[in-house]
Amino acid sequence: MVKKSGPAYRCGECGVVVAKWFGRCPECQAWGTIEEVAAARPALAKVVAGAPSSPARPIAEVDVESARAQKTGVPELDRVLGGGLVPGAVVLLAGEPGVGKSTLLLEVAHQWVARDDSPGRALYITGEESAGQVRLRAERTGNVHGEMFLASESDLATVIGHVDAVKPSMLVIDSVQTMSSPAVESSAGGVTQVRAVTAALVALAKERSLPVILVGHVTKEGSVAGPRVLEHLVDVVLHFEGDKYSSLRLVRGVKNRFGPADEVGCFEMVEEGIVGVPDPSGIFMSNRVEGVPGTAVTVITEGKRALLGEVQALVSSTEAPMPRRAVNGLEASRVAKVLAVLERRASLPLGKSDVFTATVGGMRIIEPAGDLALAMAVASAKLDIPLPNDMVIIGEVGLAGEVRRVGSVGRRLAEAARLGFKRALIPPDSGRLSAEIKATVVPDLRTLVDTLSKRSG
Repeated sequence: MVKKSGPAYRCGECGVVVAKWFGRCPECQAWGTIEEVAAARPALAKVVAGAPSSPARPIAEVDVESARAQKTGVPELDRVLGGGLVPGAVVLLAGEPGVGKSTLLLEVAHQWVARDDSPGRALYITGEESAGQVRLRAERTGNVHGEMFLASESDLATVIGHVDAVKPSMLVIDSVQTMSSPAVESSAGGVTQVRAVTAALVALAKERSLPVILVGHVTKEGSVAGPRVLEHLVDVVLHFEGDKYSSLRLVRGVKNRFGPADEVGCFEMVEEGIVGVPDPSGIFMSNRVEGVPGTAVTVITEGKRALLGEVQALVSSTEAPMPRRAVNGLEASRVAKVLAVLERRASLPLGKSDVFTATVGGMRIIEPAGDLALAMAVASAKLDIPLPNDMVIIGEVGLAGEVRRVGSVGRRLAEAARLGFKRALIPPDSGRLSAEIKATVVPDLRTLVDTLSKRSG
């Protein structure tokens, strides 16, 4: 007698299969993601080969013109996309509420239809606001055009009807979490709905060679809300980042099937909307106070772009049993490591001092190449000795106090020289360097701190 197998359940977030339903996934700890799936059955019939829709051809004979990227008219976004929007590509733009995703996409839609070689209309579907609200924002930012079409819808079938009627050359969905498919019996924004809506929009994009941009929500941890399969379904995943107290915004590529996945585009929020910043180092270095202890300049890389950033530190004596460690714009664990290395390997006493560290201009530095600049900013603040104004500091600090090599030192120094810096502290074995800047090799952190201490004596 064949024993009938019971229903199987799968987590829509991590994909783990369990024997019974749980409110919380036992593997990834996500709530409300366990769904019943059809039990796997053995194949009862041999698979019959079907006729291919098109014959296979040598790869050299495949036409590539249909896959050429078309510029959006926003150069900073084109940089991250790898040249522009590819026909049939599905782009997911995720970011925190209020960071400016809708403002950016209104600008993209306007530039798409306003240029001389425009490929056609743009359709903007909003599921979070009324059409009147979006129209007011478009007027405020100067993004009103006769070839831009707008609809406030949350039903997927109706959205496809708008696509059939307008026949756009670009489709914007704001946001995918507000859309619902009538074929799925669950609330909008749920795991099942998001997966079904995204799969349908991907199929629509591929069938009609229509580039689609989806707006996505993020969780409080900063990851894209919804099932993990959402990021696998789309072709490009972009994160829109920015501090609400700063006008700077960054579009960071996370996944890109058509170009580099580590590029970054820089924008600035102004009263008229959002504008691209082709030279973001100028924003990061603006209003810099020179000759003050506790400041150091480093150069980080974002994709092919080298960016200068300023690291600031303030060290203050305290009688509290637990000194404060405040971090802003830096990785807290990396700051704790650098402080421990300074105290243990460079004999810099920090155990009875509050230490405040921060970046300037809204920049976030998580790259190891900023370790040495952070260490020297803290040492400068502790010893009350300012660092030279024309010096950049590049290098990773190891647990033994050694300064470790980082990549693209030559490109970093070329960017520093372009902005007027004359000297640099760099790790050993940094390769071929630019002759426009005087570079000094630093073997370890203790040597550098001792040199700075002698200046104070």
